[in-house]
Amino acid sequence: MGLSENNPIPNPYRFEARAYQKPIWNALEKGCKRALWVSHRRSGKDLTIFNWCVKKLIEKRTSCFYLLPSYKQAKKIIWDGLTKDGTPFLEYIHPLTIDKTNESELKIKFYNGSYLQLIGSDNVDTLVGTSPQIIVFSEAALQSHLAWDYMRPILVENNGVAIFVSTPRGRNWFYDLFNHSKRDADWYCEVLGVEDTKALDPQFLTKEKEQMSEDLYAQEYDCSFSRGIEGSFYGKLLDNMHQEGRITNVPLDLSVKVHTAWDLGISDAMTIIFFQVVGQEVHIIDYIEGQGEGLHYYIKELDKRDYLYGQHFAPHDIKVRELGTGVSRLEIAHDLGLDFDVVPNLPLADGIEALRVAFKRIWIDAHKCEHLIKCLMNYRKDFLQKQNCYSDRPIHDWSSHAADCARYMAISLKNLSNAGMTEQDTVDLRRVNLGENPHSDFMKNNDYFNPYG
Repeated sequence: MGLSENNPIPNPYRFEARAYQKPIWNALEKGCKRALWVSHRRSGKDLTIFNWCVKKLIEKRTSCFYLLPSYKQAKKIIWDGLTKDGTPFLEYIHPLTIDKTNESELKIKFYNGSYLQLIGSDNVDTLVGTSPQIIVFSEAALQSHLAWDYMRPILVENNGVAIFVSTPRGRNWFYDLFNHSKRDADWYCEVLGVEDTKALDPQFLTKEKEQMSEDLYAQEYDCSFSRGIEGSFYGKLLDNMHQEGRITNVPLDLSVKVHTAWDLGISDAMTIIFFQVVGQEVHIIDYIEGQGEGLHYYIKELDKRDYLYGQHFAPHDIKVRELGTGVSRLEIAHDLGLDFDVVPNLPLADGIEALRVAFKRIWIDAHKCEHLIKCLMNYRKDFLQKQNCYSDRPIHDWSSHAADCARYMAISLKNLSNAGMTEQDTVDLRRVNLGENPHSDFMKNNDYFNPYG
């Protein structure tokens, strides 16, 4: 039996919003274009938003991207996901509204031409060139800000809808977006802890408190942004830095050279940390992160900065020769005028420990390195559900590239040939201040203080 006026299908199908889910549902129904919903674990966040999206897709021909941090999570949580009563998520879509499904692409096409696609935002390049009218960021606090940066212009152009759904994960980019949404009258913003929804049995919550750390419970059930990231490798060390005032304005010290540490990506992000060693202290003064650009682009970025460079450190895979050309990026960089020192290929655990040890010496510029700080805070251990414990291995997500870069910096500290200025560097610095260019493109347009008056 097909669809007809005499045989209408309820829309939404099988779903009825609970009292605490109705405010965001109603706001979206009234035409809200930007919504941020922080709600506790097991509150039905995804089920609510998924059903609203399906409703819109059936009502009018449109398209929706439903983003999770990875393809694997998109498949597990939504495509193969079950509600707590065992109902598959996909069974909330009436079968007579579906034209076809594509499991490999996690895509559903409806008979009216609408489509819904589940996507992992860990590969944001796949999103470029698309034009969805609805985008949902589920577990938004665990996603990279780049996904929103790339998709925002599209939604502005097509007057589309963006919905952010998550529990907190510390004070990262999602926390910043949360604060923005509270101030912007065009946004819907709501935070719901268990005391607000009363959705979970008190006995269940008592057991959760017994089995979880105080920090994790506050994050997952009270929706607290003030707690650190559970399982974070460097969270407490960064908290110490905040308390000791070592995350602050860190000016360039003209008496020492600037070194760089790189994490080299191709489809992934490229990251560069700029640091100085001043006595026993390590000053991180600048940071770059980008995507989809070659080495020549980043070398030009170095050229734009008024730094007198020392050594440049890159991981061992810079020596790998490309299949197409047979040339390594180490050789390409040399031809472009930049010589790298290759970081020793230590085991991951040893590199993490090297950075942890170095933290007591580190100062970070709060403004220029804001994203780096957020990445280091969110770099965390993977939680093994079956074993109910944390792995020693980190999760690979948007925070990994910056954390890897910082790890390479820490490993490189003992390999610095000279942390200070050589006699020739002093001569070069004097020539720069006299308007000359002594030896490289990196010295263009310098505005250094002249120590010679």
